[in-house]
Amino acid sequence: MIMLPKDELLKGTNERQELARILDLASQSIKNWEVVLTDFLSPPVLNEAEQMLSKLTEISSLSWGGYPQAERRRLALVRSDLPLEENQITLKALEVAGNFLFDPVTHRDFLGSILGTGIVRDKIGDILVLGERGAQVIVVPEIVDFLTMSLNQVRTVSVKTKEIELSAIKIRPPQTKEIYTVEASLRLDALASAGFSISRSKMTDAISNGDVKVNWKAVNQPSHNLVVGDLISMRGKGRLQVGTIEVTKKQRYRIHLTRYT
Repeated sequence: MIMLPKDELLKGTNERQELARILDLASQSIKNWEVVLTDFLSPPVLNEAEQMLSKLTEISSLSWGGYPQAERRRLALVRSDLPLEENQITLKALEVAGNFLFDPVTHRDFLGSILGTGIVRDKIGDILVLGERGAQVIVVPEIVDFLTMSLNQVRTVSVKTKEIELSAIKIRPPQTKEIYTVEASLRLDALASAGFSISRSKMTDAISNGDVKVNWKAVNQPSHNLVVGDLISMRGKGRLQVGTIEVTKKQRYRIHLTRYT
């Protein structure tokens, strides 16, 4: 039986407990010659899991959350000599319909109502709020029947929950803005300030307060240096991706940023 170097793989990781469970599933997949699925993983856990699994030649992995831009995804694990495709990652979609015209709701309201039924967070993928009409929710298949019976109110509004086809998910393409800036350094506070149009001092405070993440991990040092491909997220402001970086004749940095809102 193939033994995975678990202690070595987990060394220095931030999401140690969840990553250990993923490695247990990987071992199960190798032993039983089967595709094994995780529940939904948050972006930071998924990011670390994919980095960890990339070090293994014995296992292949693939993540899918129902649509290309999905944040929360299930991870499929299988021996590297077996095929693996998106359609092997089982997902279901629910519509939570109600009249929210006079009682506007947020993502947090829908999530709170679902968790209030006793469902744990790991069973729930992305929640797409449709304004006054309700929301669509991606879930693991085994909770569909329970939620269609149990989820009947969000805030003060009565709702009807029913299963829909995954193809019926209403995806709003992300809105982007291209930003070009010239900076003296690649510091997080400098690039994030330019990308989010916030003063340097306010950005420094936000970073120190833990409101800014780089590649889904909290970074509390304004002086943290960024590289091409880094993804910056700020609470309430969206995301920012570092594109090309060029050095000017005056030894400054010309940086292309893409902001997602």
